[in-house]
Amino acid sequence: MPSDLAENLRLLCSYYKSIAEVCRRLDVNRPQFNRYLSGQYKPSSHHMRRICDFFGVEAHEIVMPHSLFAQLISVRPTHPEPTPREPYAEHLARLQRVGGASFEPYLGYYFETYYSMAYPGRILRTLVHLWSHAGGGVYYQRLERVTSPLPQERAFHSKYLGMAFLLTDRIFLVDYESLTGNEVTQTILYPSFKNRVTRLSGLRTGVSASGLRIPSSTRVAYDYLGRKVSVKNAWRRCGLYPSDSEAIDSDLKSLIRNDVSHADWHFAAQPR
Repeated sequence: MPSDLAENLRLLCSYYKSIAEVCRRLDVNRPQFNRYLSGQYKPSSHHMRRICDFFGVEAHEIVMPHSLFAQLISVRPTHPEPTPREPYAEHLARLQRVGGASFEPYLGYYFETYYSMAYPGRILRTLVHLWSHAGGGVYYQRLERVTSPLPQERAFHSKYLGMAFLLTDRIFLVDYESLTGNEVTQTILYPSFKNRVTRLSGLRTGVSASGLRIPSSTRVAYDYLGRKVSVKNAWRRCGLYPSDSEAIDSDLKSLIRNDVSHADWHFAAQPR
């Protein structure tokens, strides 16, 4: 199979001006690609998928006996141009590899609590779920339910989808509002330095859901609920709370309070 694969690769490359052009478009190291062409090495599953996508063939086709593969390619009406790759796809993949390696203790459900940007003075609790994907990376979903304190205003829901990274002792969360597509938010959290994850603190930046859409930052806290929870029961506890609500403990209120002293030059998260 490696010999057939190498011959099939050389045939596919012959439709381009040079091997260098193929390597440039594939964004692959030339010496490494030369080893594939010589039959010394077989590409990994990841690189095999990229190569097949580039040349417009299937994975089972590129390892066919060379004579059969040559016949298959000869009857193809055209040899498709490669699909343009996203400019920063490799950078994002590297961040996923590096930033997801130590995320295991943080996977699961959280209550996210902060002072609402749309309803100043009121505390908002949302439900967040972080999980690792089989293909790599850590993803999350944040569900927000806002019941207006004004009786004439109806309740509304928001659903944020995002990616999470643990980079040099900080947790980075980046998401977008998937129902309307009108907001991107970023949250940075202090990780837990204890044996058990309980409460994380940090800072969230986004825009208010009001008509003014004012860019704002607010202190935020994440309370860990566990790997498996009753989502229905947790969802019932989400929503807006008065600032003096007894449902929010005093330690949590002090952690998310957005006060700034005269000595502060920047608005910063409260460390635990």
